Amino acid sequence: MDNYKFTEYFEKEVLRKRPYLKKEWCIQVIESPLKVESQEVNRFRFWGVVAALDGRILRVVTLEDKRTIHNAFPDRGFKP
Repeated sequence: MDNYKFTEYFEKEVLRKRPYLKKEWCIQVIESPLKVESQEVNRFRFWGVVAALDGRILRVVTLEDKRTIHNAFPDRGFKP
């Protein structure tokens, strides 16, 4: 987990709104994604399966370094 950082938005807003999320799940998705794509000039999206979420897909958004996690949420509309 030392290789990853979290934005203030993630720490204060995302975890507050989704207290069931775990940072470890976000890192797992980044390290073993089903799909990755650039989102905006300075963001990337990663999708991955999280067994602890009953096998649902978690979308993780990072900054351009792909190590600073900015947002995460279950993605019901994921299409590979």
